[in-house]
Amino acid sequence: MRMLFAVPPGYGLMLPVVPLIWAARVAGHEVLVATTADMVGVGAAAGLPMYDVLPDRDVWDELMRAVTSKHRGSADDSADDSADGSADGSADDSAGGAVSEEFRLAARAGNPFGLFTLTMTEGTVAGGRDFGADLVVHTSDHAVGPLAALALGVPALDVGNRVSSSMRDEDFSTGRDALKSDEVVRLVRGKLSIPEGRPTTVARIDPRAPSMGGLVGEEADPRDGAPWWAMRYVPFNGGAVVPDWALRQPDRPRVCVTLGTVVPAMHGVSSLAAVLDALAGLDVEVVLAAGTADLSELGELPANVRSVGFLALSAFLPTCSLIVHHGGSGTTATPLHYGVPQLVLPSFADNPMSAARVVERGVGLSHDPATATADVIRSLAKRLLSEPSFAVAAREVSAEMAGQPSPSSIIDKAAALV
Repeated sequence: MRMLFAVPPGYGLMLPVVPLIWAARVAGHEVLVATTADMVGVGAAAGLPMYDVLPDRDVWDELMRAVTSKHRGSADDSADDSADGSADGSADDSAGGAVSEEFRLAARAGNPFGLFTLTMTEGTVAGGRDFGADLVVHTSDHAVGPLAALALGVPALDVGNRVSSSMRDEDFSTGRDALKSDEVVRLVRGKLSIPEGRPTTVARIDPRAPSMGGLVGEEADPRDGAPWWAMRYVPFNGGAVVPDWALRQPDRPRVCVTLGTVVPAMHGVSSLAAVLDALAGLDVEVVLAAGTADLSELGELPANVRSVGFLALSAFLPTCSLIVHHGGSGTTATPLHYGVPQLVLPSFADNPMSAARVVERGVGLSHDPATATADVIRSLAKRLLSEPSFAVAAREVSAEMAGQPSPSSIIDKAAALV
């Protein structure tokens, strides 16, 4: 079978789907991953066959510039690891370049991701047609996928890629349907002569543990009767050359600190100062994974901090006793897989939702980063490292996830229905 994977061009949006793509390839299916911007190179480095649907334009950069511009004018506007959030079209040109008309249109429709729908659908359809796709696999928040399936006349598999929420959640799904009839979707349907309605969806996937909102058994979607399936979250944070220290249990508790990819791009790394100051006062080893962010404003780092730049969380998180992070979906899900307690300082968009899931399940604590002083963070970290209930709950969730259907079994089950 020939499977076209249609995914958005953001780390937090594409990386959770990589294990499913690997599973399809290992099962003997031909796969093609349709995306653009930096994710083309990231996917190729992961050994995947990538197709750049928009090679002459970086729409991820456009989205970041537009949303950053809007954030500078209002602290209440939002974008997450995937830059999801609300916008009203008021973004200006102050973020280093003109805001595109497509973003303005998407913002008026209340969905910045509409930028991807407007710019990526045509290339995805063309690539899928040349590839001869039999099935389109897409993430729930990427309208390009179901539109491409409709245009190609093939069924779709809808894959949830967040731990914070799912289209199964009635309070979340209201108004967030990727194929809702807004100005963006109507424009793309008309331009590409895509039929009305929805594609035949063989199933929808919820990758969350049951105790964190996931499925206990199979259920039908009220929109079209398509079944919802559970799937084990398998973390993929990128490839890594694993350093020797990451394989050894540390002499003292190891604490991971990360802000993901979007927070540093939008707000810089100033929020790390309080975190590092707090952890400097504890007998811990800190691993700071800040990617390519400029850390110069932090000055000299505390003596117990090991700055590793970009290092896949999976390379060292199994030896950690705690992770401190911003609440990105993938960054929240990965320590759940490894049974590591979390301290979440949520930034925006679905980050607070991720934090709420963590606190409700007892696998960690959360605090508003705007009021999180070094003393507050130190106190919370000490609780997470000393009170056993957090580690016990984290291991329970890890065991739940291990018992869920694997990505390979999902591919086999979907292929049998096509």
